[in-house]
Amino acid sequence: MPKLKVSVLTGRTINQGRGKECGKLSKEYLESVTICQMDPNDMKFLGVKDNTNVKVITDFGSVVLKAVKSARAPHPKVVFIPYGPWASLIMNPKTHGTGMPSLKGISAEIEPAPDEKVLSLQNLLNQFPKEEQT
Repeated sequence: MPKLKVSVLTGRTINQGRGKECGKLSKEYLESVTICQMDPNDMKFLGVKDNTNVKVITDFGSVVLKAVKSARAPHPKVVFIPYGPWASLIMNPKTHGTGMPSLKGISAEIEPAPDEKVLSLQNLLNQFPKEEQT
């Protein structure tokens, strides 16, 4: 299976803002933040089409997202993922004294993930152990 080394950028989008207004458990929010905007030639290299699942892997974690063609191409080997819990899974948690993690220029690898699912917010959160209450 092909893999592609990329640089990940994150940020806000208008669709993400609209989705938040519908609620973070809404379909609108899920669809607005579980995407990976890619250069069409990079998608072709990986053999993926619009709305095909891809796995984004960094030194900090991995997440399955929907690949979508970027309207701002060309930008080979640079992908954009909207802010949200899914993007947070692959970001460096260290803030380097600023209180804010690095959200731009994260090295990653992307591979097709046709047999993996994009997790709902609830399923995403259920991956983490719950703290014991005393």
